[in-house]
Amino acid sequence: MNNFYAMILAGGGGTRLWPLSRRNRPKQMLPLVEEKSMFKMSVDRLAPLFPPENIYVVTSEKYAKELQEDAPSIPLENFIIEPSGKDSGPAAALGIVVIQRRNPNATIAILTADHHIAHAEKFHNVLRASQQITQDTDTIVTLGITPSHPSTAFGYIQRGRKLGIAKEFSYFASLGFTEKPDVERAQEFIFSGDYSWNSGMFVWKGSHALEEFRLHQPAMHSLLMRLSDSVDTPQFEATLAQIWEEIPKISLDYAVMEHAKNMVVIPIDIGWSDVGSWGTLFEILNSDDNGNITLGEESKHIMIDSAGALILSKRLVAMIGVKDLVVVDTDDALLICHRDRTQEVKTIVNRLKDLSQDDYL
Repeated sequence: MNNFYAMILAGGGGTRLWPLSRRNRPKQMLPLVEEKSMFKMSVDRLAPLFPPENIYVVTSEKYAKELQEDAPSIPLENFIIEPSGKDSGPAAALGIVVIQRRNPNATIAILTADHHIAHAEKFHNVLRASQQITQDTDTIVTLGITPSHPSTAFGYIQRGRKLGIAKEFSYFASLGFTEKPDVERAQEFIFSGDYSWNSGMFVWKGSHALEEFRLHQPAMHSLLMRLSDSVDTPQFEATLAQIWEEIPKISLDYAVMEHAKNMVVIPIDIGWSDVGSWGTLFEILNSDDNGNITLGEESKHIMIDSAGALILSKRLVAMIGVKDLVVVDTDDALLICHRDRTQEVKTIVNRLKDLSQDDYL
């Protein structure tokens, strides 16, 4: 039996990609980088390393059907449905409980549905190395992305002494996480050379993962053990609905990773982007000679003396003498913002919530 599993967390909302990303069609379902969805790209990327029966997807009821249709090779029983979104901690724990119940010897890679990775072969190799490290040392392996600039949009991981090499990849003791810093502190991190971006991708044994939840989230662990006994029985859905009421909303980082002692980090450059905002697409997609990017029917748009723009619109967009604008035009909403402020699009979503403008969310 192949004991290596991939778990894709596919329940997020992608609010900084509004107005294209919405509650009913979040960014993992969107064809932002290629003609296929980000989720489909993530599944296809895993195919050479994981057979379909070893790929699990944790998502919500409202996304499950479309995701299943997008990846028909993954068995239906491998789609684990959250009763409601409670952040990455409970989502990961739910998937771990199911996989571990089905295979007590499982090693699990926690992955995402909406990240872009340009160097797929290197990604496969570092996952194989992570599996080897986890098996040999019983540690949690986190993939730390080599920073390209002092970003304030990501958390950081500090690495300590070098512990060894696995399949050509050096791995280091993790000295802990730092949440999204301000610009000055991010610059200090980059200057030190000891920090990586937190990719949110981890590899660990299922048994070790459950033990970490027992140590750092004992109440949640107790509920999960009740659920474990019902996996693949008629009582599973009822038990899940019952315990989910008591499960807290918490990220995996806060729940476990920031407290875990036995963790190593592999600094890696795999052409990674979290595609977290419209601005990140400038790092991934090809632009014209003036640095402009057009999505969709690009031949329509007219840009005169304009540079550094990103346009997504079914209608003709014409620009004269502007720089670094993002224009995203959907059927019911239009976003115009400066390229440097795309991380703030989430504030528009929050404002819409405050105004109870749910039709636009």
